[in-house]
Amino acid sequence: MGSHLDYSRRLWVRLWLLLVFVFLYAPIVALVAFSFNDSKRNIVWQGFTLDYYAKAWNNASLFEAFTNSLVIAFVSTLVSTVIGALLALALWRFRFPFKPVAEGAVALPIVIPEICMGVALLAFFSRVGWPNDLVWPLNLLPIVAGHVAFSFPFVTVVVRARMAGFDRSLEEASKDLGASEWQTFRHVTVPYMRPGLVAGALLATTLSLDDFIITFFTSGPETLTFPVKVYSMVRFGATPEVNAASTVLIAITLALTLVAMRLQGSGAVAAEAGSREKRP
Repeated sequence: MGSHLDYSRRLWVRLWLLLVFVFLYAPIVALVAFSFNDSKRNIVWQGFTLDYYAKAWNNASLFEAFTNSLVIAFVSTLVSTVIGALLALALWRFRFPFKPVAEGAVALPIVIPEICMGVALLAFFSRVGWPNDLVWPLNLLPIVAGHVAFSFPFVTVVVRARMAGFDRSLEEASKDLGASEWQTFRHVTVPYMRPGLVAGALLATTLSLDDFIITFFTSGPETLTFPVKVYSMVRFGATPEVNAASTVLIAITLALTLVAMRLQGSGAVAAEAGSREKRP
């Protein structure tokens, strides 16, 4: 009787998980499938074609927006990862006055609604008189600054959570063996941080590529990003051209995820190997 009840519970749990996965991923599968649809209205399947990928590639404004989003994501991820990692180390390692206030300030961009942050950034750039007629890529700097402002706290949270399990005796052992502060940081601390750094960087990249609200408020009149461009295109209905460009972005995100998982795995193995070597 008990085994029958356990089997029924497992069956219901699996069914529930299946429904959740269908709910989450069915729209993505439909988007990818209809990117190959040979129909302008994108409602009924008319046949397989790659024409809309060619059209998306040859769409100058869409290609420009896509390039801008990739450049913004790349720069903001680098800056956010450096700032977030250093801040995570400072909050993890040191004790200083008003530390709880600093921790709350770090978490503030995560909990503030994006619309409020977008308006605040718009008011700030308007107040300082930031020019809107700069050439590329300088015209992307306000968007990069806005993306860094809301991305680096996520990196800080991830890296600090990773460092919570760090054994400080590994650093002491490294210094006892003659290593300097920089050598200890490079060969002991950073390898242990690597999975958190990769996860935080991937999260910052995804947030940057996905962001619409803050980008909308901080972009100039001549600056387009992929989310803003897609929004302007789907106002009159989704087309296979938009689906094709979105599919390419999904493919890039999946590739970055696979690379991040590979780096996380190698970083975890290296950290474990290093800790085993230092065990008596």
